[in-house]
Amino acid sequence: MKSSITKRLVGNFMLVIIITVLILEFFLFNAIKNYYYKSIEEILSNQVSFSSEYYSRYFSSSPLEDIVLDDVDVFWRQTAAQVQILDSDGNVLMDSIGAAHTETTIRTADVIRALKGNMGTWIGSVQYDTEPVIAVSHPLKVDGEIVGVLRFISSLRETNLIIKKIYKMLILIGIGVIVISGIVSLFLANTIVQPLKEVTQVAEKMADGQLKVRSVKRFDDEIGKLSDTLNYMAEELIRKEQLKNDFISSISHELRTPLTSIKGWAITLKSDELKDKELLIDGLNIIEKESDRLSDMVEDLLDFSRLLSGRITVEKEQVDIVESIKLVSKQFRPKAEDKNIQFAVNYDSNLPNIIADENRIKQVLVNLLDNAFKFTQEGGKVILKATTVEDYLVIEVIDNGPGIPEEDIPFIKEKFYRGKNSKSHTGLGLSICDEIVKLHGGSMEIRSKVGEGTAVIVSLPSKGVNEG
Repeated sequence: MKSSITKRLVGNFMLVIIITVLILEFFLFNAIKNYYYKSIEEILSNQVSFSSEYYSRYFSSSPLEDIVLDDVDVFWRQTAAQVQILDSDGNVLMDSIGAAHTETTIRTADVIRALKGNMGTWIGSVQYDTEPVIAVSHPLKVDGEIVGVLRFISSLRETNLIIKKIYKMLILIGIGVIVISGIVSLFLANTIVQPLKEVTQVAEKMADGQLKVRSVKRFDDEIGKLSDTLNYMAEELIRKEQLKNDFISSISHELRTPLTSIKGWAITLKSDELKDKELLIDGLNIIEKESDRLSDMVEDLLDFSRLLSGRITVEKEQVDIVESIKLVSKQFRPKAEDKNIQFAVNYDSNLPNIIADENRIKQVLVNLLDNAFKFTQEGGKVILKATTVEDYLVIEVIDNGPGIPEEDIPFIKEKFYRGKNSKSHTGLGLSICDEIVKLHGGSMEIRSKVGEGTAVIVSLPSKGVNEG
């Protein structure tokens, strides 16, 4: 993994650098070439302009052909360039190096422009030189009339040699930049890959069950955040593992107690010495009660298993929530009387019907009320309230029991979690309720204060929940 990422990073860095260097070299090459060519052009332009002005001022009274024969040197006195004089038709009258014959006609861009009255420039190849040449042409005028063209030509041989030397130097510099950049890129890639490698090694150890190892955070960046997340995950896994172990231990104890009781009474009831009918009835009642307790615990475990596998479903239909509240409250009246707990049920007269799974909603109510009664002492109070708030049906189960410590509240709905003072058999009741409420598009909130009691608020959509 490290090698692959390093190669990709270095490769990407180098690709960007090489493209950047090539673009810069391209523009530098053109800029240097244009600079030298423009310099030569400017020199030739100044020289040809001066010579043309000299001709117009001192020799315009004589025909151009006579000047060529008698005073031709006046045209190249100020230049080392090749000089050509052309007539108004572009025919060569004179060539300072004899490269063009007098019958030769030149129609290059610079000559054509000069014949139109403007100075022209041309760069191209000629037969008498292996290197390109630059030519600057200027019209020769007498009384405003063009009588010929003065043309200065300079070979680009020396200039191109200088440019080539500069090109070689720039290429070497470019190669040096690429090499140095490659080394720097490798270093930078390692600064990225090394922390990733360390994080990966830590993750592999965690996956192997070594949850106490921790990732060292080097920088406060994305990789640093990944390290923090990994460490947090490990801590959560340890906590969840502890909760699971506690749960297994607790559920084993909870299952063993009713089983022991049932077995004990079964042995007693089998005895031939049992003659007391009242004792028989008591034993059977205890067996029934303990069997119900076992059944409830098994049902919680089954619901939990369905939740984990995503197999728990809700069959939604129109539910008269008032009737559901009445049925559940009747179920808890005997328990309230038995424990001498004041049980109040309050709901709005205009509560709307909701689209929900009636049995699951009853399961939630039963679980919440059962918890409230478990924690409420004799002489205490439990309240079941139902109201509408905007588009939600809000059901509250309130008790004045011992309350939940503040540090436990964030975890109370988690699977396996059992508070310090929990009387839950499995620690799954609130977790199951929360999942059922979520399946209905609602939410469950727990508010509590030690010494004052607990309120569980369930919010269910009162409309727009017809989707199955």
